[in-house]
Amino acid sequence: MNNNMNPNRNQKTNQELQALVENATAGDKKALETLVASVQDIVFNLSLRMLGTFADAEDATQDILLKMITHLSSFRGDSAFTTWVFRIAVNHLKNYKKHMFARHPLNFEFYGNDIEHAKIQDVPDLTQNVERNILAEELKLSCTNVMLQCLDVESRCIFILGTMFQIDSRIAADILEMTPEAYRQRLCRIRKKMADFLGQYCGEYGNGRCRCRERVNYAIQSHRINPLQLDYMTATEIPLQTMMDVKNAMEDIDDLSQDFSFCKPYQSPERTRQLIQKFLDSTQFSIIQNA
Repeated sequence: MNNNMNPNRNQKTNQELQALVENATAGDKKALETLVASVQDIVFNLSLRMLGTFADAEDATQDILLKMITHLSSFRGDSAFTTWVFRIAVNHLKNYKKHMFARHPLNFEFYGNDIEHAKIQDVPDLTQNVERNILAEELKLSCTNVMLQCLDVESRCIFILGTMFQIDSRIAADILEMTPEAYRQRLCRIRKKMADFLGQYCGEYGNGRCRCRERVNYAIQSHRINPLQLDYMTATEIPLQTMMDVKNAMEDIDDLSQDFSFCKPYQSPERTRQLIQKFLDSTQFSIIQNA
């Protein structure tokens, strides 16, 4: 994985973003492109954790960025630009019904039962000559991300905003339309619930019996990973601090933070950037911009 950031993805200060918004709404296409690039990774990582798969996250990211572009003139500067983007993204993702786990919902009981009772020893070798350690790492990252789908939509959103992005409780509460106190209380309960599950079942992050290396073939058979399409292992990881830079303030994370080290941030796929660029170059966008 490459930890180097593409220069056009570097995070901007609030003042720089405000200037870009003003220029973009005045018709400066370059400013708009820079603005989109500055939030693309934020939106993708939020979508990935909320929806559980790369394919669904890509689709949702495109929808959210297009919504941001076409509603940019409604931004009044009453909050930081990134807060405004988070609000658009959260509202879109909370109501997003096209992703796989909306059709096939999960819960902790099902996930735990699968860990305890799956007959992994009965599955033949399906690795297709891909190194088992690579497949085990792919499964670990996929499994812990999919585990978030066991939470209800709002709890999942609270966990992601508070644990991955570490957004200040006042800002997160505003995005989710609840009080900061209610947000902090729910975040604490959800973190404990996640940590308890990991501690009971997961041998990678806790004391459970589940070992990714031992479940590789079962995961392939269950279509949880594909040896020929390793989304996590081929994604470009970015420094965690990059994601921290999107918020206005920090709040101390509690002692459970180490249990959630699987929340690695990634660059949004090149396909997404190309599709957004295609839209910005299209006649359709010109018509919207000049309306």
